[in-house]
Amino acid sequence: MNHSISGTGIKALLFVPLLTCGLTASALAADLQLRLMQTTDLHMHALNFDYYKNTEVDDFGLARTATLIRDARAEARNSLLFDNGDLLQGNPMGDYMARSRGLSYGEVHPMFKAMNLLGYDAANIGNHEFNYGLEFLLKSLSGANFPYVLSNVFAVDGDEDPSNDRSYIQPYVMLDRRVMDDDGQWQDLKVGVIGFTPPQIMSWDKGHLEGRVTVRGIVDTAEALVPEIREAGADVVVAIAHSGIATSHPDGLKENATAELSQVDGIDAILFGHAHSVFPSDAYEGFPGADLEKGTLNGVPAVMPGFWGSHLGIIDLTLTQEGDAWTVSDSAVENRAIFRREGRDSIPVVGSQQDIVDAVADEHEATIEWVGQAVGSIASPINSFFALVQDDPSIQIVNNAQAWYGKQVIEGTEYEGLPVLSAGAPFKAGGRGGPDYFTDLPAGEIAIRNVADLYIYPNTARLVKLDGAQVHEWLERSAAQFNQIDPSSTEPQELISETHPSYNFDVIDGVSYQIDVAQPARYGDKGELLDETARRIINLTFNGEPIDPDQEFVVVTNNYRAGGGGNFPALDGSTIIVEAPQTNRQVLVDYILASGELDPKADGNWRFAPINGDVQVQFQTSPAAAEADNAQRFEYIDTLDSGFASYRIPLSE
Repeated sequence: MNHSISGTGIKALLFVPLLTCGLTASALAADLQLRLMQTTDLHMHALNFDYYKNTEVDDFGLARTATLIRDARAEARNSLLFDNGDLLQGNPMGDYMARSRGLSYGEVHPMFKAMNLLGYDAANIGNHEFNYGLEFLLKSLSGANFPYVLSNVFAVDGDEDPSNDRSYIQPYVMLDRRVMDDDGQWQDLKVGVIGFTPPQIMSWDKGHLEGRVTVRGIVDTAEALVPEIREAGADVVVAIAHSGIATSHPDGLKENATAELSQVDGIDAILFGHAHSVFPSDAYEGFPGADLEKGTLNGVPAVMPGFWGSHLGIIDLTLTQEGDAWTVSDSAVENRAIFRREGRDSIPVVGSQQDIVDAVADEHEATIEWVGQAVGSIASPINSFFALVQDDPSIQIVNNAQAWYGKQVIEGTEYEGLPVLSAGAPFKAGGRGGPDYFTDLPAGEIAIRNVADLYIYPNTARLVKLDGAQVHEWLERSAAQFNQIDPSSTEPQELISETHPSYNFDVIDGVSYQIDVAQPARYGDKGELLDETARRIINLTFNGEPIDPDQEFVVVTNNYRAGGGGNFPALDGSTIIVEAPQTNRQVLVDYILASGELDPKADGNWRFAPINGDVQVQFQTSPAAAEADNAQRFEYIDTLDSGFASYRIPLSE
């Protein structure tokens, strides 16, 4: 069956031949100014509302960004507005729409109710758009009043000839716009817009995509198509890349390829995202090819405006006519924030646009009701304040649920009798999510809202079969979470690596082990092997005995990890034995319903190995951690300008 989107009949998504008519601008035209605006990684945050805490907030929400959009548009004679994807997944409203309420063709998804009001000109598709499957994606996009582009994903056509592969969604679009030059004269301008998504979607959402689409590299696709866009008559080419920037990559297709993309001839501006960061900013000081004052990558103006609507990215292009062509003669780049940080507090800079709030009001209220449904109770508090520095209840309850589920799944199969382990990671542990991005549940009734807080992604459960040696390597890869500590130094040393995302710090329950952070890391942040002689995981035991490298285990995890997400050894899809239909979050709900009341205290199956020497090791967490029951081991140092609190952890013998 051909799953090309061109067969769906969705007008906004059909791939149509691009016009090739020439320029109509006067040869004597003055310069003209073109403003490009971008949102990215909205992750369903239409409103400035935290469904986990059931309260309004000041530091995210498209309703607030909408104020910046309308102000910025009013300042410019000519402007275009784009979104960079990771739109449909990310908070409980996304899950409510996809998992509970559902969506039919002809209905408009709430995010598009909001975005249609703002008059977006075009948009790209991020990796998380695929989390709910292709059918839900297509139904959602059918409600957009603007075109979508995606150049590096193709429909599977059943033959071995890549030359006739058809884009699943149109690879680029030509926007014909009537614009005004600096002399007040109207000119015709053709803006070519091309989009890219990380090739890793084939691993991250393998169950939804395998056999239906294929993917190509970002840079290779750009090199093939940008000349085609130019030949079709584009005066300006805008690349929307759902991809960050990085100085190194693991083997294979590049996930964060925007720096390389900026070296492709013919691209005039790059709107990028995926990394949940702000570019230009001090975070990229010294990055090769980056001019932070000018806001360029290898001379190409580029912007990345944070996440969840925290910022509006703006690129202002000055276009000068040379012969029959317009060229970019100057540019300016900025990010405008919806809030400013004052210590721990987020101070709003703008208010919400009421028409955006009204547009999604029904789905908003339904989501609040949905996440408030009780599923059980917990006898002790659950928080993730210390999830990166000690065994933690927020991971423990997930691992307990997954192990419970895994044992049921393999009952009566050839794998029955194999030991079942469970791997879970702290999803809400600060980091790029900020000092308030932690789980903090009091003892008592637990609702769907709380389950979504414990497991924020709509992953589906996967069971993999590994041996003891592979389990050991899995843990070594996770231990890249930590900086190496120098036992001979008496200066303060930061324990947690800022470049390693917490969702790649897997804790495996069912075995016991220590992590020796005085040793170098065996693996890097991207899963690359750094030192084959390095070992941080020591005293790894199963049932009280040193683990047998040949012992077989079933490990319960999720589709992201089992399919290759994070580049973990032996986790490339080939070791999967069960592709479960349940989401990990539903597994957790079922476990709580079956248990009634739970006591999710951590079982202490891992800890840091003691370090000889008078070391001062510190880490950052939420200031709210001071009131937590599991804070006794740690010494508060200070609250930083970033809003995080600094703590000292005792590691000396």
